[in-house]
Parts: sequence; C-alpha cells; structure tokens
Amino acid sequence: MLRHLRRAAAGLVSVVALGFTGSALAEPALWAIKDKDSTIYLFGTIHVLKPDTKWRSAKIDKALADSGDLTLEIVGSDDPAVMQPLVMKYGMDPANPLSGKIAPDKFKKASDLAQAAGIPPQAVNMMRPWLAAVTLSMIPVIKAGYDPKSGVEFVLAKEVRAAGKPEKAFETPDQQIRFFADLPAKTEADFLSATLDDVDEGVGKIDKMVAAWAAGDTSELEAEFVSEMKGKYPELYDLLLTKRNEDWAQQLKTKLAGSGVSFVAVGSGHLVGPDSVQAQLAKLGIKAERVE
Repeated sequence: MLRHLRRAAAGLVSVVALGFTGSALAEPALWAIKDKDSTIYLFGTIHVLKPDTKWRSAKIDKALADSGDLTLEIVGSDDPAVMQPLVMKYGMDPANPLSGKIAPDKFKKASDLAQAAGIPPQAVNMMRPWLAAVTLSMIPVIKAGYDPKSGVEFVLAKEVRAAGKPEKAFETPDQQIRFFADLPAKTEADFLSATLDDVDEGVGKIDKMVAAWAAGDTSELEAEFVSEMKGKYPELYDLLLTKRNEDWAQQLKTKLAGSGVSFVAVGSGHLVGPDSVQAQLAKLGIKAERVE
C-alpha cells in the first residue's frame, strides 16, 4: 500500500534504502530518443542500493561516457545544506504533534520503531506524517546494510562531476519536496499508517523490486511501481507520476531540439507503465527505443 509514494520520497531526502545483491550479468533497461543531431539516453534508477549491487553494463557505461551532460530528477539531494532546510520547513510541525494526527496504536508503533533505532520518540512526534513515514520505513532496510552512497544517482553524479561534465535537473528540490508537503491531510496520514502496517515486510518487497530492475524486467517493474498505485490511489498516481512525466517529456522535447548526446537518469517508476515518460514522448511524436 502506497509503496510508490515511499519510493518517490527517496529522491527528496536521500533516506530511502533500496537494495539487491545482483549478479554480474545485471542489465537494467536503457532507452534512447534521437533526431538527426541529438541522442538522449533514458535510464531508470534505484535511488539507494547495497554496496555490492551489480548493475553496471558496457552499454550503460558507453552511453554515459558518450554523453556531454547528466540530467537527474533534482540536483542537490545528497547535499544536507540543500535538503535539511527544506525538510525542516516542510517536514516538521512541532505546533501540531504527530500524536494528534494518527490513531494511538499507530503512534505507539511509530514511537517504538523510532526508539529501537535510536531516534527519540519526541523527535518523531514533531514530524509531519509524510516525513515520519519516510524516516521510519527505512529503518529496517538501513539496518540490513543498505547504503545511500551506493544509489545510482549518487554514483553517476560523482562520475560526471569528476569528468567535469554539467549536471542538470527536471525539478528543484523545493518542487520535489512540495509534492509530499502539499498532500491532503488524510492522504498524508494514510501514507504513514500504511507504512507502519508494511514496515516489517519492507526489505523483502524492496529486494523483489530491485531484482526486477537489475534484470531489466520492465513488466515486473510496472507491477511493483505502477499498477497498485494507479488502481487504488489514482489522485496520487496522477500527481506523482503522470503530471511529472508529462512535464519531463516536454523538457526532453526541448532538449532534443538542441544537439549532442545526453544521459538522463530518473526513478524507474517513471519509465514503465501506460503513462511513462516514453508514453508521453510518443504523444509528442517522439519514439523512445530500448537500447539492445
């Protein structure tokens, strides 16, 4: 329930830890859009992984090496100086404690989970539900050994910076975090309740999803990322996926009108399903083809 919302939040606060120990033959999917003088590669990512995850391939490395720039969802998500003020502004609400926004049994579970991880329950009580959900849902997977610095965007950005290539972004950190901060109060509270219900199953579900990603299994990725959300939470689906994918497709159309080779890396959920970035590009007359 609401698993995609938790996954999307990873790009905002760099606390979502997703991982899978893949094989050496891991081959995540890669697409490209082209015109006479431009090529833009589209790569679906997992925001945080175990350090020993195998996901690099020759075609991914070549596409990155050939590209003159890297475009991510946002730039600065790994910089505390950028993200912490936004989290404080939009994620903390000490005047309206969390204990008054969710059922007593849910608040007790949240407090117990936080305390077991060394987080003072008082700190959780000052969080808005969306931030509490993101923070608490990641406790088991972080404890299981997942490392934010192994995430795809972190790795790619580090390489691009070392090569002296520019980083670009579809959205600002403020825009991304507002997707969560502006959720209706009931939806935000439901997000936390669902997180607490699912928290014990988190690692197994994440492993399954990342296994599909590492194998390039787009059908399974669609099932894990998109189908449940589209069916049960259409308003969230429209906000977090469809509208953003439409906007990104327009930005890509503009970028394609230029020249050169570029590499785009965004969360995998944006590149699968009936309303994916590729589907939005098709509406604009631009065909995305999978790189084989």
